[in-house]
Amino acid sequence: MKLVKYVLKKIIPFFFISLFMVALILNLIDLFMNITRYIENAAPLAQVLKVMVLYIPKTIWYAAPIGFLFTVTYVLSDLYAHNEMEALFASGVSLLRFVFPIFVFSVFCCIGMFFFEDRLVVPTLEQKNKLQNTLLKKTESTNNLNVVVQSDNSKIIYKASIYRDDEKKLEELYVIFRGEEKELLAIIYAPGAFWNAEESRWNLMNAIQYTKTESSLEYTSVNPEYLLRLTEPSDIFKRSVVDVDTVNTKEAKVYINHLKKSGLPYYEAQSIYYKKFAFPLIFLIAGMLAVGLTGRTKKNVLLISLSLSIIAIVLYYVFQMATMVMAKTQYISPFMGAWSPDILFFAIACVLMKYQRT
Repeated sequence: MKLVKYVLKKIIPFFFISLFMVALILNLIDLFMNITRYIENAAPLAQVLKVMVLYIPKTIWYAAPIGFLFTVTYVLSDLYAHNEMEALFASGVSLLRFVFPIFVFSVFCCIGMFFFEDRLVVPTLEQKNKLQNTLLKKTESTNNLNVVVQSDNSKIIYKASIYRDDEKKLEELYVIFRGEEKELLAIIYAPGAFWNAEESRWNLMNAIQYTKTESSLEYTSVNPEYLLRLTEPSDIFKRSVVDVDTVNTKEAKVYINHLKKSGLPYYEAQSIYYKKFAFPLIFLIAGMLAVGLTGRTKKNVLLISLSLSIIAIVLYYVFQMATMVMAKTQYISPFMGAWSPDILFFAIACVLMKYQRT
Protein backbone atom coordinates (compact mmCIF):
# COMPACT_ATOMS: atom_id res chain seq x y z
CA MET A 1 0.00 0.00 0.00
CA LYS A 2 2.87 2.38 0.77
CA LEU A 3 4.30 1.66 -2.67
CA VAL A 4 0.95 2.45 -4.33
CA LYS A 5 0.67 5.75 -2.45
CA TYR A 6 4.26 6.60 -3.35
CA VAL A 7 3.69 6.04 -7.07
CA LEU A 8 0.34 7.85 -7.23
CA LYS A 9 1.71 10.74 -5.17
CA LYS A 10 4.34 11.27 -7.85
CA ILE A 11 2.09 10.66 -10.85
CA ILE A 12 -1.22 12.41 -10.09
CA PRO A 13 -0.02 15.95 -9.15
CA PHE A 14 2.40 16.11 -12.08
CA PHE A 15 -0.30 14.79 -14.44
CA PHE A 16 -2.71 17.57 -13.52
CA ILE A 17 0.05 20.19 -13.87
CA SER A 18 0.92 18.84 -17.33
CA LEU A 19 -2.75 18.69 -18.25
CA PHE A 20 -3.29 22.30 -17.19
CA MET A 21 -0.27 23.59 -19.10
CA VAL A 22 -1.04 21.78 -22.38
CA ALA A 23 -4.75 22.66 -22.21
CA LEU A 24 -3.91 26.32 -21.54
CA ILE A 25 -1.56 26.44 -24.53
CA LEU A 26 -4.24 24.94 -26.82
CA ASN A 27 -6.83 27.41 -25.56
CA LEU A 28 -4.50 30.36 -26.12
CA ILE A 29 -3.70 29.13 -29.63
CA ASP A 30 -7.41 29.17 -30.46
CA LEU A 31 -7.70 32.69 -28.99
CA PHE A 32 -4.72 34.08 -30.93
CA MET A 33 -5.96 32.52 -34.18
CA ASN A 34 -9.22 34.49 -33.88
CA ILE A 35 -8.20 37.58 -31.89
CA THR A 36 -7.96 39.81 -34.97
CA ARG A 37 -11.50 38.96 -36.04
CA TYR A 38 -12.76 39.41 -32.47
CA ILE A 39 -11.37 42.95 -32.53
CA GLU A 40 -12.73 43.67 -36.02
CA ASN A 41 -16.22 42.59 -34.95
CA ALA A 42 -16.02 44.40 -31.57
CA ALA A 43 -16.68 41.18 -29.66
CA PRO A 44 -17.35 41.82 -25.93
CA LEU A 45 -14.55 40.64 -23.67
CA ALA A 46 -16.99 38.71 -21.46
CA GLN A 47 -18.24 36.71 -24.46
CA VAL A 48 -14.70 35.98 -25.66
CA LEU A 49 -13.86 34.68 -22.18
CA LYS A 50 -17.01 32.55 -22.28
CA VAL A 51 -15.80 31.02 -25.55
CA MET A 52 -12.51 30.15 -23.86
CA VAL A 53 -14.32 28.58 -20.90
CA LEU A 54 -16.53 26.48 -23.21
CA TYR A 55 -13.42 25.32 -25.07
CA ILE A 56 -11.73 24.05 -21.89
CA PRO A 57 -13.30 20.52 -22.00
CA LYS A 58 -12.10 19.99 -25.59
CA THR A 59 -8.58 21.23 -24.79
CA ILE A 60 -8.49 18.86 -21.81
CA TRP A 61 -9.56 16.01 -24.10
CA TYR A 62 -6.72 16.88 -26.51
CA ALA A 63 -4.17 17.43 -23.74
CA ALA A 64 -4.88 14.47 -21.47
CA PRO A 65 -3.05 11.68 -23.42
CA ILE A 66 -0.04 13.91 -24.10
CA GLY A 67 0.07 15.07 -20.50
CA PHE A 68 -0.13 11.51 -19.21
CA LEU A 69 2.65 10.32 -21.53
CA PHE A 70 4.90 13.18 -20.44
CA THR A 71 4.06 12.57 -16.76
CA VAL A 72 4.91 8.86 -16.74
CA THR A 73 8.06 9.41 -18.78
CA TYR A 74 9.27 12.27 -16.57
CA VAL A 75 8.58 10.50 -13.25
CA LEU A 76 10.22 7.24 -14.31
CA SER A 77 13.16 9.04 -15.91
CA ASP A 78 13.74 10.95 -12.69
CA LEU A 79 13.66 7.72 -10.69
CA TYR A 80 16.09 6.03 -13.08
CA ALA A 81 18.40 9.08 -13.10
CA HIS A 82 18.61 9.05 -9.28
CA ASN A 83 19.07 5.25 -9.18
CA GLU A 84 15.85 4.82 -7.21
CA MET A 85 14.59 2.19 -9.66
CA GLU A 86 17.78 0.14 -9.18
CA ALA A 87 17.23 0.30 -5.43
CA LEU A 88 13.65 -0.95 -5.85
CA PHE A 89 14.74 -3.79 -8.13
CA ALA A 90 17.49 -4.75 -5.67
CA SER A 91 14.93 -4.93 -2.86
CA GLY A 92 12.84 -7.43 -4.80
CA VAL A 93 10.21 -5.09 -6.26
CA SER A 94 9.57 -5.92 -9.93
CA LEU A 95 8.95 -3.29 -12.59
CA LEU A 96 5.41 -4.57 -13.20
CA ARG A 97 4.56 -4.40 -9.51
CA PHE A 98 5.92 -0.87 -9.24
CA VAL A 99 4.06 0.49 -12.30
CA PHE A 100 0.83 -1.47 -11.67
CA PRO A 101 -0.82 1.53 -9.89
CA ILE A 102 -0.03 3.64 -12.97
CA PHE A 103 -1.87 1.16 -15.19
CA VAL A 104 -4.86 1.04 -12.82
CA PHE A 105 -4.99 4.84 -12.84
CA SER A 106 -4.76 4.86 -16.65
CA VAL A 107 -7.70 2.42 -16.94
CA PHE A 108 -9.85 4.74 -14.84
CA CYS A 109 -8.71 7.60 -17.09
CA CYS A 110 -9.75 5.58 -20.18
CA ILE A 111 -13.26 5.09 -18.83
CA GLY A 112 -13.49 8.68 -17.65
CA MET A 113 -12.26 10.02 -20.98
CA PHE A 114 -15.00 8.21 -22.90
CA PHE A 115 -17.81 9.61 -20.73
CA PHE A 116 -16.08 12.99 -20.50
CA GLU A 117 -16.14 13.35 -24.29
CA ASP A 118 -19.62 11.91 -24.75
CA ARG A 119 -21.34 13.88 -21.98
CA LEU A 120 -19.34 17.11 -21.70
CA VAL A 121 -16.96 17.74 -24.60
CA VAL A 122 -19.57 17.34 -27.37
CA PRO A 123 -22.23 19.73 -25.96
CA THR A 124 -19.76 22.37 -24.75
CA LEU A 125 -17.90 22.33 -28.06
CA GLU A 126 -21.21 22.84 -29.89
CA GLN A 127 -22.02 25.81 -27.63
CA LYS A 128 -18.52 27.19 -28.12
CA ASN A 129 -18.75 26.97 -31.91
CA LYS A 130 -22.18 28.62 -31.98
CA LEU A 131 -21.09 31.48 -29.72
CA GLN A 132 -17.82 31.94 -31.59
CA ASN A 133 -19.62 32.03 -34.93
CA THR A 134 -22.00 34.64 -33.52
CA LEU A 135 -19.13 36.82 -32.28
CA LEU A 136 -17.32 36.46 -35.60
CA LYS A 137 -20.62 37.06 -37.42
CA LYS A 138 -20.59 33.70 -39.15
CA THR A 139 -24.20 32.75 -39.78
CA GLU A 140 -25.02 29.07 -39.98
CA SER A 141 -28.64 28.19 -40.61
CA THR A 142 -29.82 24.71 -39.69
CA ASN A 143 -32.69 25.04 -42.17
CA ASN A 144 -32.32 23.01 -45.32
CA LEU A 145 -33.63 23.66 -48.83
CA ASN A 146 -34.69 21.06 -51.39
CA VAL A 147 -34.32 18.18 -48.98
CA VAL A 148 -34.12 14.63 -50.29
CA VAL A 149 -33.75 11.80 -47.76
CA GLN A 150 -33.86 8.06 -48.38
CA SER A 151 -35.01 5.61 -45.73
CA ASP A 152 -35.73 1.90 -45.25
CA ASN A 153 -33.09 0.85 -47.79
CA SER A 154 -34.45 3.34 -50.36
CA LYS A 155 -38.00 2.00 -50.06
CA ILE A 156 -39.11 5.38 -48.68
CA ILE A 157 -37.95 8.66 -50.21
CA TYR A 158 -38.76 12.06 -48.67
CA LYS A 159 -38.64 15.17 -50.84
CA ALA A 160 -39.43 18.57 -49.31
CA SER A 161 -38.93 22.13 -50.49
CA ILE A 162 -37.64 23.23 -47.07
CA TYR A 163 -36.96 21.91 -43.58
CA ARG A 164 -37.38 24.47 -40.77
CA ASP A 165 -35.35 23.28 -37.82
CA ASP A 166 -36.78 25.71 -35.26
CA GLU A 167 -40.28 24.33 -35.90
CA LYS A 168 -39.22 20.77 -36.81
CA LYS A 169 -41.34 21.21 -39.93
CA LEU A 170 -41.16 20.02 -43.54
CA GLU A 171 -42.95 22.06 -46.22
CA GLU A 172 -44.26 20.85 -49.60
CA LEU A 173 -43.50 17.26 -48.71
CA TYR A 174 -43.68 14.34 -51.12
CA VAL A 175 -43.11 10.82 -49.77
CA ILE A 176 -42.48 8.07 -52.30
CA PHE A 177 -43.07 4.45 -51.25
CA ARG A 178 -41.43 1.63 -53.18
CA GLY A 179 -41.60 -2.16 -53.00
CA GLU A 180 -38.94 -4.83 -52.59
CA GLU A 181 -37.92 -4.49 -56.23
CA LYS A 182 -37.93 -0.68 -55.90
CA GLU A 183 -41.13 -0.50 -57.93
CA LEU A 184 -43.40 2.47 -57.24
CA LEU A 185 -46.27 1.74 -54.84
CA ALA A 186 -47.64 5.13 -53.83
CA ILE A 187 -46.91 8.83 -53.41
CA ILE A 188 -48.19 10.89 -50.48
CA TYR A 189 -48.25 14.68 -50.69
CA ALA A 190 -48.68 17.07 -47.76
CA PRO A 191 -48.26 20.86 -47.71
CA GLY A 192 -46.66 20.52 -44.29
CA ALA A 193 -45.47 17.92 -41.79
CA PHE A 194 -44.46 18.27 -38.12
CA TRP A 195 -42.17 16.00 -36.13
CA ASN A 196 -44.01 14.27 -33.28
CA ALA A 197 -41.31 13.63 -30.67
CA GLU A 198 -43.59 11.62 -28.40
CA GLU A 199 -44.52 9.09 -31.08
CA SER A 200 -41.21 9.47 -32.99
CA ARG A 201 -42.85 9.97 -36.36
CA TRP A 202 -44.03 12.67 -38.76
CA ASN A 203 -47.57 14.04 -38.60
CA LEU A 204 -48.77 15.12 -42.05
CA MET A 205 -51.16 18.04 -42.63
CA ASN A 206 -53.97 17.57 -45.19
CA ALA A 207 -52.19 14.63 -46.77
CA ILE A 208 -53.39 13.07 -50.02
CA GLN A 209 -52.23 9.81 -51.58
CA TYR A 210 -51.73 8.65 -55.15
CA THR A 211 -51.53 4.88 -55.58
CA LYS A 212 -49.93 3.13 -58.55
CA THR A 213 -52.27 1.12 -60.71
CA GLU A 214 -51.56 -0.82 -63.86
CA SER A 215 -51.87 2.22 -66.10
CA SER A 216 -51.49 5.33 -63.94
CA LEU A 217 -51.51 6.98 -60.51
CA GLU A 218 -54.94 7.24 -58.96
CA TYR A 219 -56.11 9.38 -56.04
CA THR A 220 -56.99 7.20 -53.03
CA SER A 221 -57.45 7.61 -49.30
CA VAL A 222 -54.25 7.79 -47.25
CA ASN A 223 -53.10 4.37 -46.06
CA PRO A 224 -52.50 4.54 -42.25
CA GLU A 225 -49.78 1.89 -42.53
CA TYR A 226 -47.75 4.23 -44.73
CA LEU A 227 -48.05 7.03 -42.16
CA LEU A 228 -46.73 4.76 -39.40
CA ARG A 229 -43.58 4.18 -41.46
CA LEU A 230 -42.62 7.88 -41.48
CA THR A 231 -40.17 7.58 -38.59
CA GLU A 232 -36.98 9.10 -40.00
CA PRO A 233 -35.57 11.38 -37.19
CA SER A 234 -35.95 15.11 -37.73
CA ASP A 235 -32.23 15.77 -37.21
CA ILE A 236 -31.48 13.93 -40.44
CA PHE A 237 -33.27 16.63 -42.45
CA LYS A 238 -31.36 19.64 -41.15
CA ARG A 239 -28.05 18.73 -42.73
CA SER A 240 -26.93 16.56 -45.61
CA VAL A 241 -23.78 15.38 -43.84
CA VAL A 242 -23.22 14.90 -40.11
CA ASP A 243 -19.71 15.05 -38.70
CA VAL A 244 -19.74 12.03 -36.38
CA ASP A 245 -16.75 13.47 -34.51
CA THR A 246 -18.89 16.37 -33.29
CA VAL A 247 -21.86 14.40 -31.93
CA ASN A 248 -22.23 11.96 -29.05
CA THR A 249 -22.43 8.21 -29.52
CA LYS A 250 -26.24 8.13 -29.37
CA GLU A 251 -26.63 10.71 -32.14
CA ALA A 252 -23.87 9.08 -34.16
CA LYS A 253 -25.64 5.73 -34.00
CA VAL A 254 -28.89 7.30 -35.24
CA TYR A 255 -27.06 8.87 -38.17
CA ILE A 256 -25.25 5.65 -39.09
CA ASN A 257 -28.53 3.69 -38.97
CA HIS A 258 -29.99 6.30 -41.30
CA LEU A 259 -27.11 5.83 -43.76
CA LYS A 260 -27.56 2.06 -43.66
CA LYS A 261 -31.32 2.26 -44.17
CA SER A 262 -30.82 4.69 -47.03
CA GLY A 263 -28.27 2.49 -48.75
CA LEU A 264 -25.68 5.28 -48.50
CA PRO A 265 -21.93 4.86 -47.74
CA TYR A 266 -21.46 4.48 -44.00
CA TYR A 267 -17.96 3.01 -43.55
CA GLU A 268 -16.33 6.31 -42.65
CA ALA A 269 -19.03 7.30 -40.19
CA GLN A 270 -19.03 3.89 -38.53
CA SER A 271 -15.24 3.81 -38.20
CA ILE A 272 -15.35 7.21 -36.45
CA TYR A 273 -18.12 5.84 -34.21
CA TYR A 274 -15.95 2.87 -33.21
CA LYS A 275 -13.03 5.26 -32.70
CA LYS A 276 -15.00 7.00 -29.95
CA PHE A 277 -14.71 3.75 -27.96
CA ALA A 278 -11.19 2.81 -29.06
CA PHE A 279 -9.36 6.12 -28.71
CA PRO A 280 -9.68 6.48 -24.88
CA LEU A 281 -7.45 3.40 -24.55
CA ILE A 282 -4.58 5.65 -25.59
CA PHE A 283 -4.18 6.40 -21.88
CA LEU A 284 -3.25 2.80 -21.12
CA ILE A 285 -1.14 2.47 -24.27
CA ALA A 286 0.70 5.74 -23.59
CA GLY A 287 1.48 4.59 -20.05
CA MET A 288 2.74 1.20 -21.22
CA LEU A 289 4.87 2.74 -23.97
CA ALA A 290 6.36 5.20 -21.48
CA VAL A 291 7.23 2.36 -19.08
CA GLY A 292 8.69 0.22 -21.88
CA LEU A 293 10.84 2.99 -23.38
CA THR A 294 11.99 4.90 -20.29
CA GLY A 295 15.37 4.22 -18.71
CA ARG A 296 16.96 2.31 -21.57
CA THR A 297 20.07 4.50 -21.44
CA LYS A 298 22.30 5.57 -18.57
CA LYS A 299 22.92 9.11 -19.85
CA ASN A 300 20.40 11.84 -20.70
CA VAL A 301 17.64 9.59 -19.42
CA LEU A 302 14.84 12.16 -19.54
CA LEU A 303 15.71 13.56 -22.99
CA ILE A 304 16.12 10.18 -24.68
CA SER A 305 13.15 8.57 -22.92
CA LEU A 306 10.85 11.46 -23.71
CA SER A 307 12.00 11.52 -27.34
CA LEU A 308 11.36 7.80 -27.75
CA SER A 309 7.94 8.05 -26.11
CA ILE A 310 6.90 10.99 -28.30
CA ILE A 311 8.08 9.18 -31.45
CA ALA A 312 6.07 6.11 -30.40
CA ILE A 313 2.87 8.06 -29.77
CA VAL A 314 3.29 10.02 -33.03
CA LEU A 315 3.59 6.70 -34.87
CA TYR A 316 0.36 5.62 -33.13
CA TYR A 317 -1.46 8.70 -34.45
CA VAL A 318 -0.02 8.24 -37.95
CA PHE A 319 -1.00 4.57 -38.03
CA GLN A 320 -4.47 5.49 -36.76
CA MET A 321 -4.86 8.03 -39.57
CA ALA A 322 -3.82 5.38 -42.10
CA THR A 323 -6.25 2.73 -40.81
CA MET A 324 -9.10 5.25 -40.72
CA VAL A 325 -8.43 6.14 -44.36
CA MET A 326 -8.35 2.42 -45.21
CA ALA A 327 -11.68 1.95 -43.43
CA LYS A 328 -13.16 4.92 -45.29
CA THR A 329 -12.11 3.43 -48.64
CA GLN A 330 -13.41 -0.01 -47.53
CA TYR A 331 -10.04 -1.78 -47.65
CA ILE A 332 -10.64 -2.88 -44.06
CA SER A 333 -13.72 -2.99 -41.86
CA PRO A 334 -14.74 0.05 -39.77
CA PHE A 335 -14.06 -1.95 -36.61
CA MET A 336 -10.49 -2.73 -37.64
CA GLY A 337 -9.97 0.84 -38.81
CA ALA A 338 -10.67 2.07 -35.29
CA TRP A 339 -9.20 -0.74 -33.22
CA SER A 340 -6.11 -1.82 -35.21
CA PRO A 341 -3.85 0.93 -33.75
CA ASP A 342 -4.82 -0.05 -30.21
CA ILE A 343 -4.26 -3.75 -30.85
CA LEU A 344 -0.90 -3.23 -32.57
CA PHE A 345 0.57 -0.71 -30.14
CA PHE A 346 -0.71 -2.59 -27.12
CA ALA A 347 1.22 -5.63 -28.40
CA ILE A 348 4.32 -3.48 -29.04
CA ALA A 349 4.08 -1.99 -25.55
CA CYS A 350 3.82 -5.48 -24.02
CA VAL A 351 6.97 -6.59 -25.88
CA LEU A 352 8.87 -3.46 -24.79
CA MET A 353 7.89 -4.02 -21.20
CA LYS A 354 8.87 -7.69 -21.34
CA TYR A 355 12.42 -6.78 -22.41
CA GLN A 356 12.71 -3.71 -20.19
CA ARG A 357 15.59 -3.92 -17.71
CA THR A 358 14.57 -4.68 -14.15
